[in-house]
Amino acid sequence: MEEDIDVTAHTEGLNGLSHECKPLEEITNGHSNHKPVMNGLIPSHNVRDHTNGSAPLRSLPISALKQNGLLQTLAAGGDQPKPTEDDDDDDDDDLEKARQEWEALENVQPALTEDSNPTPLISFNEALQYFQTTDLGDLLKNIQPTIRRTGLAAITHFLFGPPRLHKELLEERDLVFAIAQCHVDNSQTVHMRVLQTIYKRLIGCRLDCPRFGTHWENIGFQGTDPATDLRGTGFLGLMHTLYFVMDPETLPLARDIYKLSQHPTQNFPFSVMSINMTRIALQVLREEALSKECNRRQQVVGVLNEFYVATYLHLYQLWKTQQKTIVDSGFVLKEVELFAKKNPKQMLRRLEVFLKEKRAGGIPRGTSPDPQAQQSSPGLGERGARSGTGGKGKEMHFTGVCDLPPDMEGEARLI
Repeated sequence: MEEDIDVTAHTEGLNGLSHECKPLEEITNGHSNHKPVMNGLIPSHNVRDHTNGSAPLRSLPISALKQNGLLQTLAAGGDQPKPTEDDDDDDDDDLEKARQEWEALENVQPALTEDSNPTPLISFNEALQYFQTTDLGDLLKNIQPTIRRTGLAAITHFLFGPPRLHKELLEERDLVFAIAQCHVDNSQTVHMRVLQTIYKRLIGCRLDCPRFGTHWENIGFQGTDPATDLRGTGFLGLMHTLYFVMDPETLPLARDIYKLSQHPTQNFPFSVMSINMTRIALQVLREEALSKECNRRQQVVGVLNEFYVATYLHLYQLWKTQQKTIVDSGFVLKEVELFAKKNPKQMLRRLEVFLKEKRAGGIPRGTSPDPQAQQSSPGLGERGARSGTGGKGKEMHFTGVCDLPPDMEGEARLI
């Protein structure tokens, strides 16, 4: 009687490493199935080795598998009850058919289907170009790019307020506010690529993730669908995050902030907080506090992107150095918003210095966990003490996404 042979084969890997194939017993509904294991994975038909995605796996010769005693027993029927004479013909036909299918396995070549290819990353400029070439006429009708002032407020703003945005920049500014009115469209490839790129760059993975699922909560969205958190900022909230993670200079900062958001005690929802930074940046642009810098650089999108990052950097420094927690979110957001509106130039300058120090290989100021190491803008309590209204600050509280009405733009709460 032929001995049972435990099949162990070595095939050369696609990256020069050897793959060891061993039988793995898988229990399914009380039955045992033996499948070859390759580096801890069970290869199946129509799947390539994902080490480099260029060539199919070398399958184990069928002739070797046929020598396995268990496989021989299964093919021969094992210990099943002996069939009756009436069933002999049917059983013989079924057995012959199974034998032919088994023989045919030797000619099957694994292949990688199109759906298995990871979605290519998308750059900020490519995503922006999509919106520049898309008809947003209906959205442009509903935008409010500036604050409407009347009476004395309008006169005061005209005489003493910031300069008006140059006429040649108005179209670019309006595009920004139109994107902020745009919703996520599952049928648009660009929209889906933006979501996939944000997730993969932030997490540092290569494979795609499902459109819906709890993995979005892992990067700081409030639920299984990121689209539900974009009230008040629309797709611009995703565009800013895309810029943050795709710019080589700002990606390390984005990951540092994400790491802090996962802290055991200082945690906060990274993506929801990012959307709040977009909301603040939009409000500062609407109040024309960025017009002078936009005029100087002759662009709107670039200035707004940097101001968004500068705002998130400011929040990050406050949160880290002053040991803030989620219960402090209302206070911190209000402080960041007030400081951003009054000191837009200083915010941008701080970001410039921060990135310069990063490039030089040093530790940027304002990132030490010591609360005394960074004295940023005074907190609400300090401002209240100086103005004699310290008690009002304590009345603020954290508001979740579900508790916030959709028309609360400008409020210093997580949206």
